[in-house]
Amino acid sequence: MRRRKSSILRELLKQNKTLVKPGTFNAMSAMMVEKAGFTCCGVTGYGVSATLLGKPDAGLLTLNELVMMSRYIVNAVNIPVIADADTSFGNAINVMRTVEDFIDAGMAAIHIEDQVAPKRCGHVAGKQIVAMEEMAGKLRAADKVRRELDPDFVLIARCDARGVVGGTVDELIRRANAYLDAGADMIFPEALTSVAEVERCAREIKGPLTYNRTGVSPPLSLAQLSELGIAMVANASGALRVSSAAMVDYFEEFARDDIAALDRFDARTRNHPVGNLHAFVGFPEFKKLEEEFLPNAELIAKYDGSVGFRP
Repeated sequence: MRRRKSSILRELLKQNKTLVKPGTFNAMSAMMVEKAGFTCCGVTGYGVSATLLGKPDAGLLTLNELVMMSRYIVNAVNIPVIADADTSFGNAINVMRTVEDFIDAGMAAIHIEDQVAPKRCGHVAGKQIVAMEEMAGKLRAADKVRRELDPDFVLIARCDARGVVGGTVDELIRRANAYLDAGADMIFPEALTSVAEVERCAREIKGPLTYNRTGVSPPLSLAQLSELGIAMVANASGALRVSSAAMVDYFEEFARDDIAALDRFDARTRNHPVGNLHAFVGFPEFKKLEEEFLPNAELIAKYDGSVGFRP
């Protein structure tokens, strides 16, 4: 019987070293994270909104869209996957369905934020937050569902109280400890703006922290984060940024130089892991399954004399 990804994630978090969580936005990007040797990955709402909708991370994604993409990602990799569940798509009653759907999709964890819906990226101005009591009620409801369906499922409470108008670290810490009391396993203090603020949160929040190393927050090294006892660090938009830059460069070069650009690309990627894209996405493994389960005569008929990549 396959172990739940949530159980694997909890074991990883017990190793007392900062877990690195690269952000992914589709199945293929998650495969690349796993092949690079990372032991978990995240589903970035920013990345899914940008790549699926071509829209900013401003509360435009639906629950079904995020769960759909999360399910594709979970099915493509063996490592635990943590999803961005935005504001949980409603009130405390709605969050119960949100948690149920993500657990059903095979997720190891989700993080829910205390922003007012429609939300926006935590590193973009204009955020607003709900009352602490409302967020605590959501977490109690989420905890009820996960205890019934998957007790190892990790609930992460993201707090945006620092980044709103008049926001303070004092308020973030007050809310964070209340969220832990309400059932959260981990706190995600978003949009901290200095090392001192990170240090204070690590010292005064009475539970493990995940840190978003991007935007307005200081780019602390893994060694610094480990020294502070940070449980997990996200690189939420790295894959999105680097792939976007690569595609812009490729299309500009192709538009300018036509086939010469394709020839240069083939030369650059000849020995690259995705130089043979057919192999990278799994055609050889697919062929092995055909050899195991299809009648031999049918297999011969499919491949004898057929033109193209031969696994």
